[in-house]
Amino acid sequence: MHVHDLLQLDSLGLSLLWGEEALLGQEVVGVTATDLEEPSRFLGPGELVLSGLVWWAEGDSAKADRFVSALAEAGATALLAGEETHGRVPDALVAACRTHRVPIVAVPARTSFRAVTEAVYLRQWGDLSRRPTRLFALPENVRAELSRLVEDGAGPAELLDRACAHLGRVSCYLLTASGRTVARTPSAPELPARQASAAAARGGVWLRIEAESSPYDAWQLHVPEPDAAPPRVLHEIADVLARCRDGRARRLAADRLAGQELIGVLEGIPAVPAPAAAPAAAPAAAAAADTGALEEALALAGLPAGGPYRVLVATSGDALAEGLEHLEDAAYAVGRSVAVLHDDPASGYDAVDRLRAVWPLLQQCGDPQARLRLGVGARAAGADGLRASLNQARFALTAADEAAAVREVEQLDTLAELMAGVPPEVRTVFGTRILGALGDGMLRETLEVFLANNCSWARTAEALHLHVNTVHYRIERVETLTGRDLSRLDHKLDLYAALRCD
Repeated sequence: MHVHDLLQLDSLGLSLLWGEEALLGQEVVGVTATDLEEPSRFLGPGELVLSGLVWWAEGDSAKADRFVSALAEAGATALLAGEETHGRVPDALVAACRTHRVPIVAVPARTSFRAVTEAVYLRQWGDLSRRPTRLFALPENVRAELSRLVEDGAGPAELLDRACAHLGRVSCYLLTASGRTVARTPSAPELPARQASAAAARGGVWLRIEAESSPYDAWQLHVPEPDAAPPRVLHEIADVLARCRDGRARRLAADRLAGQELIGVLEGIPAVPAPAAAPAAAPAAAAAADTGALEEALALAGLPAGGPYRVLVATSGDALAEGLEHLEDAAYAVGRSVAVLHDDPASGYDAVDRLRAVWPLLQQCGDPQARLRLGVGARAAGADGLRASLNQARFALTAADEAAAVREVEQLDTLAELMAGVPPEVRTVFGTRILGALGDGMLRETLEVFLANNCSWARTAEALHLHVNTVHYRIERVETLTGRDLSRLDHKLDLYAALRCD
């Protein structure tokens, strides 16, 4: 099977945008569909790459170059670019393909990626539709049984087991984009998430389950041995799993609704006591009512009574939901971007450490430029402590960065880390208010070096290659302009904090 074989199929309506004859004659070993901006980890040598160009942004030729460069390095035979999303294939993408010598073919909006994939595998395995016995397709009795199981609400594990039973001891996995195993056949060994994520670069057969999903929890059918099962069988299994996914999506939506109602109750609880003018018993009664409503919402969301709980806040609710799915036997409720996790330390299972381990896998699934972060509040013994845990989680989220994308509030053990959690717009005002009169020149530099050297005149002079008297003069100017006295600890802290806000 070669690229030019596809171009000759009138039913697909493909158009060659660029490609030399020698390149069009390369052998095609498989097909991968992706809309990741950095797709290299999912690609293998000899594969056609199908992309709907969802990742493309008008005017950003660098994105096109990165994408095509990844294809060239992986040894892809061609890029089949869909026209549906943007109405046409961008010129910058064609130019990048010419530069990196990757043939590019336009796929019209009327042609589904599934039709292209079928064409490739049918060519590789022969024209299966002409075989009256439907050899290499699911037997009729298996197909009927799978349809019945789907209607009865069977889970993906049972469906995958029954679908693959007649193939013998084939290893087959149903994985999410972040490497979580949704189901596997009995003969398939356990595949940890990190290994599953790396397996995409080692080849095998990968089929995306066409169902509604986020970039983080999209299902993929994976068979490590390319010849272990006929392509048509795998496509039929993928169709069955897509129907299963649709049913599960409705049930998960109901669970998310219960979780959102819990978060709504939690966020509606006032963070301050009732006004002093109210009767003395009123604040206590209001607090009891709030706790009661929260306990009821916790129960409706399926969480155990009595805690301990933790609140988690993420920059992406979809990433948070998929991350929590990686936790074994954990009880939690998740709303849009906030979750309440039942987290008992007596279990010996550190849920936050597990989330920290899978967070890089989630980051790889989405936009590489997105800041995927998670803030974790302290444990709350019961429902009445959840509001504090929510506030702590939100603060920890603002302090999360590339060095610590998952940040627990207990990790904020330095002044610099504490300041990192202050909203940027607040830090800017504070820094400008305290240091604005110094400007950006030698006085600010002298202050920073002076504080870094524990206010030692001699060490500061040595570090700046100045006379000690010059350092004295500059620090006196800093004190005059800022209104601070650097012999006082609280004033030193003011200036240090202001510098951290810059």
